[in-house]
Amino acid sequence: MTDPDTTEQDRPDARPDRARPEHASQGHATPDHAARDHTAPDDAGRDDAAVDHAGLERAAELIAGAEAVLVCAGAGMGVDSGLPDFRGDHGFWQAYPPYARLGLRFAELADPVHFVEDPSLAWGFYGHRLDLYRTTRPHAGFDVLRSWGARVFTSNVDGQFQRAGLADVAEVHGSIHRLQCVEPCTDDVWPADDLAVTVDPETMRATGPLPSCRNCGGLARPNILMFGDWSWIAGPSQRALDELTAWRRTVRGLVVLELGAGLAVPTVRRQAELASAASGALIRINPREPEVRHGRGVALRMGALAALTELARRTA
Repeated sequence: MTDPDTTEQDRPDARPDRARPEHASQGHATPDHAARDHTAPDDAGRDDAAVDHAGLERAAELIAGAEAVLVCAGAGMGVDSGLPDFRGDHGFWQAYPPYARLGLRFAELADPVHFVEDPSLAWGFYGHRLDLYRTTRPHAGFDVLRSWGARVFTSNVDGQFQRAGLADVAEVHGSIHRLQCVEPCTDDVWPADDLAVTVDPETMRATGPLPSCRNCGGLARPNILMFGDWSWIAGPSQRALDELTAWRRTVRGLVVLELGAGLAVPTVRRQAELASAASGALIRINPREPEVRHGRGVALRMGALAALTELARRTA
């Protein structure tokens, strides 16, 4: 398997048998080493005075001539939708002041041990995020990707691509919109569609009944790959990754569009570079770290929404 959710699981010592960093780029669902989810987004706006018009034109030409588009998206893709930037402890605490008061870091909360030792703390964190992602409207850049018929590889667990209407999405770190048993008692994974978790905004703890496993009645948890996570059920993610790999083998004229994927969580970058290795048709959009290796690709120092808006205009 390959890497955790941009949020979850990323320690070199975690799940050594399934989490080899070098496997991350091979289309498996396992860990890496950096916190995932919206942990290390890399998307912001752009400086209009420094717009790379030549780069945009080259990127637009690639997309216009593409037979297929593969989007490889990291946490930065959601920033323009208003999702919080978890860059480092300060960024996380800005998004969640109660955790700053408690002195709890993202990496400490995104740990499956809490579902066993302190379930109300664990479900307070994930219950709040589940509600946030459900109520967040994807920005207009998602519509652009849908209009291009793009397939998606993402480390994000927020379900924003599906909410925007994109059908073929491979979520390498799982999804907060699916549940599994904490144990787990079986390999069953089921939708969290009807789940509602009440969270006390002062303590960030879940109150009331906690989600239960539909098979054994024990505690349930999100089907997300977390830090040091030996219990994550990779089935749904692995099947989607296998389908993506099979699709890639049949495609000619593939253009890879990488969005909001930084160096801290290299899973998405590795996938984008692997998928574009034969052609060099890589477009890397990132306001902080857009550089491409050996000049094989187009680097755009822009946020996702700004870049996609420009590319849509130039390919219309």
